[in-house]
Amino acid sequence: MLLFFVSEAYAMGGPPSGADGPQPSLLIQMVPFLLMFAVIYFLILRPQYKKQKDQQAMIESLKKGDKVITSGGIHGTIVGVKDKDAILVIQVAKDVRVEVSRGSVSRVVEGKEKEKGK
Repeated sequence: MLLFFVSEAYAMGGPPSGADGPQPSLLIQMVPFLLMFAVIYFLILRPQYKKQKDQQAMIESLKKGDKVITSGGIHGTIVGVKDKDAILVIQVAKDVRVEVSRGSVSRVVEGKEKEKGK
């Protein structure tokens, strides 16, 4: 007789998972991951790709007479190109020339920086 007045008790406090309503769709569940990917792309990956593209364009546009700084910190002027554009000859001082690979040039000195060097 007493069992008639006692309702069903659930171990976790709620009805079984199928009875609590419809589950959110897969697309709704993926939205946070898509948003994280978009944030990572626009804040990290895209600027890095742009920087790489700019660096590659700068390396390809190097020519004789450009004042450059290598990744090792050597300042000099390009006086020649060897081995089908793979090696640059950089004059560091009078009668001092160094051969470096084209990829080791970190930047080209321009404008006021060229005037300071003279």
